[in-house]
Amino acid sequence: DKVFLVIRLSMPLSSMLADTIEAMGDLSTPLIDRLGRQIHDLRISVTDRCNFRCRYCMPREVFGRGYQFLPRNELLNFEEIERVARIFARHGVKKIRLTGGEPLIRTDLDYLIERLANLDGIVDVSLTTNASLLTRQRAQSLKDAGLRRLNISLDAIDNATFKRINDVKIGVEKVLEGIDIASATGFDSLKVNMVVKKGMNEHSILPMARYFHGSGHILRFIEFMDVGNSNGWIEDAVVSARQIVKSIHAEMPIEPAQPNYLGEVAKRWRYIDGGGEIGVISSVTQPFCGDCSRIRLSAIGSLYTCLFATQGHDLRDYLRRGCSERELTERICSIWSARSDRYSETRTQVHVVQMPKIEMSYIGG
Repeated sequence: DKVFLVIRLSMPLSSMLADTIEAMGDLSTPLIDRLGRQIHDLRISVTDRCNFRCRYCMPREVFGRGYQFLPRNELLNFEEIERVARIFARHGVKKIRLTGGEPLIRTDLDYLIERLANLDGIVDVSLTTNASLLTRQRAQSLKDAGLRRLNISLDAIDNATFKRINDVKIGVEKVLEGIDIASATGFDSLKVNMVVKKGMNEHSILPMARYFHGSGHILRFIEFMDVGNSNGWIEDAVVSARQIVKSIHAEMPIEPAQPNYLGEVAKRWRYIDGGGEIGVISSVTQPFCGDCSRIRLSAIGSLYTCLFATQGHDLRDYLRRGCSERELTERICSIWSARSDRYSETRTQVHVVQMPKIEMSYIGG
């Protein structure tokens, strides 16, 4: 039988951690945070570099010529990533997603995927990418290594808008080619993610919906979020989930669909004519912090318990000074057990102090 960790909120954190470690033994003990949320998903950034300079993520005026990206020796190596992932898998993580930056910039990624996919307890390894670097050979090697799913970023279907957003003059046909390659390779699922920002690409909502209707791919619309400090976020630039659904429904009627699992970030909608489904991620107007099961590992080994975090928890020092497995486990357990983040639910409250947040390109989406 599985042993579940129950946290008594009245206990001091030190006592909570002691009970956590004592309960572990050699068993798989799911970790629970202070709000009763069980860990399930680990997102791992493998690089801070990207070949795009998207306005809402890595704007050129901040990440342009002369910007100093991280030296290679500061990034976690694959053995260090695997060591951290193994501990998370032992204590509740079932799904791992690799992110960046653009993760396909990292060489030998198939080697890492194979190691992660073979960890006990891991049932799903996926990848978020802009797909512009995805070749047939690369796609096949990633799938053979154990990659099951792809999330591909595409913010418009017309070249003028898409080039203006990515700011590197890469045409939409390059990403569409990557989508076709991924589809032909036979991954379990393929989702296309579109960040929607007023004044940038809201006119592309319907053209994107038309293009992917009946394609077998799931198009997901993401509200423009206040992640990081460099994307110029203002609430007036948010196109709400309600507006997105309304505009699509007016032309191609849709109806709500049941979530696939607890904690799914996108609300599902299906076309009434059988043309597939779409998803809408609404962390600004309809927060879903209450069942968030995700933790993020940055490329340099810092853990972030929220996408909107202001600071991380260093693991790289633990890994590189030869810490024991128990020490590393205690560190990881203490971080999740102390977690109480619910930024999206509190961002509008007057008592919330707005601190500088970590850039999305640093920890992935």
